[in-house]
Amino acid sequence: MRRPRTLVRLALTVALLTGLAGTASADPPDTGASKSDNITHLASVPMTGALTGGLNTDIAFAGKKAYVGNFAGFAIYDVGDPANPRMISQVACPGSQNDISVYGGLLFLSTDQSRSNNSCQSVPQSPTIKESWEGIKIFDVRDPANPRYVAAVETKCGSHTHTLIPEPSNRSVYIYNSSFFPNATYPDCQPPNDRIDIIKVPLRDPAKAAVVASPVLFPDGGFPGSETGDATSGCHDITAFPARRIAAAACMGDGVLLDISRPAAPRVIDRVQDAENFSFWHGATFNGDGTKVVFMDELGGGGGAECNEAVGPDKGATAVFDILHRKLKFRSYYKIPRHQAEGENCVSHNGSLIPVRGRDIMVQAWYQGGFSVWDFTDSANPHEIGYFDRPPRRPASFGGYWSAYYYNGTIYGTESVTAFDTFKISDARTDSAGRVKLSELNVQTQPAFWG
Repeated sequence: MRRPRTLVRLALTVALLTGLAGTASADPPDTGASKSDNITHLASVPMTGALTGGLNTDIAFAGKKAYVGNFAGFAIYDVGDPANPRMISQVACPGSQNDISVYGGLLFLSTDQSRSNNSCQSVPQSPTIKESWEGIKIFDVRDPANPRYVAAVETKCGSHTHTLIPEPSNRSVYIYNSSFFPNATYPDCQPPNDRIDIIKVPLRDPAKAAVVASPVLFPDGGFPGSETGDATSGCHDITAFPARRIAAAACMGDGVLLDISRPAAPRVIDRVQDAENFSFWHGATFNGDGTKVVFMDELGGGGGAECNEAVGPDKGATAVFDILHRKLKFRSYYKIPRHQAEGENCVSHNGSLIPVRGRDIMVQAWYQGGFSVWDFTDSANPHEIGYFDRPPRRPASFGGYWSAYYYNGTIYGTESVTAFDTFKISDARTDSAGRVKLSELNVQTQPAFWG
């Protein structure tokens, strides 16, 4: 069952698998891969051990380390030399989809699968059973070789993704928890689920983390659904831009702009819908100064072959919006210009900004469409400037890049079913981004690279 509990304060056990460090090849074998001349594939670290049977998902960064979520747990990599990433440790802790973030030595993990309890030894259990558990798990990763599970916070409808909003005093961090698809047969996750949950985590005592608010974003019920689009019953993902006190929420049938001046009480300031071309509002990325935002449409749920002539350029794409007087103004769609095979799952997915002053450039994953580096400086005319794309999987099966992110001069990608990859982009249009150095990056908590 999905009953919201207060914090679990018992000792929580974690299955830690160490001694798995390894050096990746500096010249990965990409037989048949196509790419632009400005992209170099540096390394590929295969999935190993207990994580092999899972799916690689999101990535967070702190210092010279990358933290990679996986349906079966998470892994920590030393990326001090991006051409030779080294696994430091991995934790077996199954629970879809293990969306991940890090802050102040803590690691946060989303569990969006109904489980028998909140431990890393739990097993799947029907959400119709009231004692079932879903929510946020918290680990101490100050010693990356020995992560320690310290707390768990249950949320009503689980945790598909989450977003960190640091408190200005740096004493606490807020977590915006996103979940969707309620069901009348679930004791806790009841329709309409028109809200998000907000968790407050005291950084000095994360064991006191708890849900402090559940604001309703859709008092009118949100988008009612259409032949091609999902009705809104929660949010899939939220990206915050704390420097401008705004956030962009992708909520199934709605794209939402939030005022987060009061982190525990966000306020909707604009909403947009696209019944013609958008099926499922999935995620968002701001430009460098927070004057634009792009929303992704995950047509087909990530498993569909949506990058072909039949689907066309406007569906399963990324929509570019200008933010004018705190309102969202649609400008254009962007979709990769290469048609993929009918058996290749391909759709707009997770990406991040490449910090180039005066330009709006991002790298974005497209599952088996690889990843694309594209420029949306001219909001009405976005265009690709680089890409990497492997041939179709044979026999046809799910795969490709779940996330593709830029961090401190390197592009990192989670190939869903095979590896953690690193790439270099060498291009006069993006080279200046290499001078921007961050100490930490959670892509859904977007930094202001300049004023």
